[in-house]
Amino acid sequence: MSDLHELLLLGVVLTNFWVLGTTRLSSAIRATAIQGALLAALPVALHPGWSLHIIGLAVGTLLVKAILLPTFLSWAIREAAVRREIEPLIGFSGSLLLGTIVVALSFGIAQRIPLPESESALLIPVALATVMIGLIVLTTRNKALTQVVGYLILENGIYVFGLSQAERVPFLVELGVLLDIFVGIFIMGIVVFHINRAFDSMDSTRLTELKD
Repeated sequence: MSDLHELLLLGVVLTNFWVLGTTRLSSAIRATAIQGALLAALPVALHPGWSLHIIGLAVGTLLVKAILLPTFLSWAIREAAVRREIEPLIGFSGSLLLGTIVVALSFGIAQRIPLPESESALLIPVALATVMIGLIVLTTRNKALTQVVGYLILENGIYVFGLSQAERVPFLVELGVLLDIFVGIFIMGIVVFHINRAFDSMDSTRLTELKD
């Protein structure tokens, strides 16, 4: 299993590019579900001792990130009757190019951050790249649901970074983070639903039309 975690981290990066390059919301949600499954397997691959803490973290991550959140977001796009991201602030080809630059920068930055040695040389660079790609999606897409996907990717990057300290952080703290994210996405989904009912559109730029 020595190389498994490297393959899982590579898969995380590829799913990031999948989200950057797709116009279909269902495809973006599918990518985050796959990314969630990869993240669920990552702590087991990094810590093959299979302690109760690691197994609990893996199962919780799988349930929340790979099953519950993607299912909820899929329900949201059906209810909102929105299928594609149209006219983002940065085009899809430009987003892929920007994502490539971000990944390269992440490897350069990671070498200069004074952090304890982790189990994988890719762990910190992939975490930084995932956080920044999440920010790109969050700030350059117009559809509110795509922005929710960007928020979820950003949190996944924070999760990857936290895995470098997984053996030192109490399980209840990590479980609390997972539950907070679930509640956050749930609330954002409700807001998105009401935006769609009020404006007949999922474009977040329409929020400028709100008046007293």
